Amino acid sequence: MRRVVVTGMGAITPIGNTVEEFWQGLKEGRLGIGSITQFDTTEYKVKLAGEVKAFDPKNYMDVKAARRMERFSQFAVAASAEAIRDSGIELEKEDSFRFGVAIGSGIGSLQAVELNAKRLIEKGPGKVETLLVPKMISNMAAGNVAIRYGLKGKNINVVTACATGTHCIGEAYRSIQAGDAELMLAGGAEAAITELGVAGFTALTALTTETDPNKASRPFDKDRSGFVMGEGAGVLVLEELEHARNRGARIYAEINGYGATCDAYHITSPAENGEGAAKAMEYAMKEAKLEPSDINYINAHGTSTHHNDLFETKAIKLALGDAAYKVKINSTKSMTGHLLGAAGGIEAIDCIKSINEGYVHLTKGLMETEEEMNLDYCKLQGCKLEVNNAISNSLGFGGHNASILFSAYRE
Repeated sequence: MRRVVVTGMGAITPIGNTVEEFWQGLKEGRLGIGSITQFDTTEYKVKLAGEVKAFDPKNYMDVKAARRMERFSQFAVAASAEAIRDSGIELEKEDSFRFGVAIGSGIGSLQAVELNAKRLIEKGPGKVETLLVPKMISNMAAGNVAIRYGLKGKNINVVTACATGTHCIGEAYRSIQAGDAELMLAGGAEAAITELGVAGFTALTALTTETDPNKASRPFDKDRSGFVMGEGAGVLVLEELEHARNRGARIYAEINGYGATCDAYHITSPAENGEGAAKAMEYAMKEAKLEPSDINYINAHGTSTHHNDLFETKAIKLALGDAAYKVKINSTKSMTGHLLGAAGGIEAIDCIKSINEGYVHLTKGLMETEEEMNLDYCKLQGCKLEVNNAISNSLGFGGHNASILFSAYRE
């Protein structure tokens, strides 16, 4: 199998609209959660979200192109712009048919659905906008990125709810390994902070109704009460190693393993014993030829829901055995909220920055855990740590589990 490395990164998040702003926010423990501004929440139990701030699509594309894209696609194009720029790739020198895209969205555009459903009911079918379908469908994040940058290689959109971003990175990695591409833009984009999105997740009792932002998203805390919806995008440039070497690319990290499983248990709850998520981690470690004791850091799915945090803890113990008690674990969602299909993208960036800078951020808001949740969740403060191998976990409704193993690059 061909080796695959990361040579570029781009991020649009509730705590910063570049990779460096995002990473600095994580180190500072900056909270990106606040009152929802995108619609009137007067009649809603849920008042908080992790919204992207000060985002202007005109900074990344022309006005006409922006009007033809929904917010999730705009985020994907913006994060991809930073990732390409960061990688130093000269697009005109690349074979466009060997450069692909795997950027997913778990939902697509609920904004387009809401607007046009109202038009249909109130004014009839003739008033539904012409571009409803191409604005709405989730594959348009990948499609718009490809059009914007002329990327004609494999173009896929793996949709696995909250595991979408991680699965897209994993499948892009597999594509390069297998020789289907030399380069892939990979990650996730999401913008579902809408009336329908918040109402739907509220009906599932998945979202917290906490009104204090500092107590809302608190993964692994005994008083956790549900997740906070976030939005944004995280995109990586993945590249075949020799291709990267030949152009003198800066290499941030190497992907050494990928595990994907299904709980086949319940449409919203993870398996209670954690076996599905555990097996995904085990597969990633096996592919990387690493032992549990080699893993320094796990970026947990860590949603701040009762079931996820407890069952993911069980999964980590099952996969790592005694080494589970020595590994550093945290949740980026404690600061950003849950970016749904984009979560795996920004959390992959977190893992890579931790490898590069030797630092693991705190899990913000975590004060006291429960008896069974007795691992090191980076409570109260982050820490300096040599990170050679990091795992990013994502779990999605439907029982989807994905784990990516990033390693420090070695010749």
